[in-house]
Amino acid sequence: MNLNRFEQFRTRRQEIYRGLFSAQALCVTGLIIMPALLFNSVTMFRVFQFLFFWFLAWLSGKKNNPLFTILVIFVIVAFNLIIPYGRVLFSIGVFRITDGALAMGIHRAVTLEGLVMLSRVTIRQDLKIPGLFGELIGESFRIFAIITDRKKRITGGIAWKNFMADIDRLMLDLSADDVEIPRPAVPVSRTKTAGFVILAAMVILSWLPWAAVNLIH
Repeated sequence: MNLNRFEQFRTRRQEIYRGLFSAQALCVTGLIIMPALLFNSVTMFRVFQFLFFWFLAWLSGKKNNPLFTILVIFVIVAFNLIIPYGRVLFSIGVFRITDGALAMGIHRAVTLEGLVMLSRVTIRQDLKIPGLFGELIGESFRIFAIITDRKKRITGGIAWKNFMADIDRLMLDLSADDVEIPRPAVPVSRTKTAGFVILAAMVILSWLPWAAVNLIH
């Protein structure tokens, strides 16, 4: 019963999200917000931006798997630790954990996940961009949305071999010649006045960390 209520609440959030904003307005908003993350050089502020985008994805009714997100962040940080630089924090056998490599790993991880969350909020499958280039971009966005929806198939757990096998299987499914990328029949929606106000607030809040960095310096 509680699960049904949770799904109903999520479905209601999705309906509000689709009713307030058009796909084009969301896309433009995402393009305006993206530099706020990329130009922000302070890792702590990027963490706040990532959490803000994650919250927006939740508000829009997207399914977010915290364990999968944490796993991706962990893998990115671990790869950065392979090449140590900076002050040694501690050692595990011959493996050294340095502050420079750790900071860079966290910085890159939250940047990647922040961009993923932002794209989930601002890119919808019903986005239509005119022209041949726009069709190509729209198809790429639809494929990205499908990959995001199907990531729950990755169930390898902590077994690296199974984890990679699940990813490989997903890529083969999407690249098969007989796979047709579904184009959802979603009615075209226009951005309401309240939607424009919310999008403006999103832009302002997303750029605040960048403004704070520049005021500090």
